[in-house]
Amino acid sequence: MRVSIRNRSCVVLAGDARLIEKLRREELIPLGSRIRTRLATEYASRDELLACLTHLLSSAGNASLMTPALAHTLCDHAAGNYRILTTLAAELLAAAAQRELPQLDEKLYLEVFASPEAPSLRRVGAGR
Repeated sequence: MRVSIRNRSCVVLAGDARLIEKLRREELIPLGSRIRTRLATEYASRDELLACLTHLLSSAGNASLMTPALAHTLCDHAAGNYRILTTLAAELLAAAAQRELPQLDEKLYLEVFASPEAPSLRRVGAGR
C-alpha cells in the first residue's frame, strides 16, 4: 500500500496595486497563476477601522484594553489602512506590556508616538 501525503502551505503576499502589475510580467506569470484567492482592499472608513479594532480587542478577550478615545485616535491616524491601524496598536501594546499598564490610553499614545524634540541650535559666534 502506498500512502501519499501532500504538504500544503499558505503564503500571504501583501502590497499595493504595483504587486498585481508585477505578477503580470512574463517571468512571473507562473507564480501569479498559482494564487487562488486575491483580496484587494481599498481605503477603509473610520467606522470600518473602528469596527475592526473593536472586533480584534473583543476576540483577544479584553474589549476594554483600550480606551474609546484612544481607539478613535488610532483610527484617525491609520490613513484608512488596516495594516497601519494594527501596527500602531501593536506598538502601543508592546509599550504597555513593558510598563505593565492595565489599559492603553491617549497618554501612552502621546508618549510612544511623540515627535522627538529637535536639538537646540547654538548660534555660531555667539558671545563674541
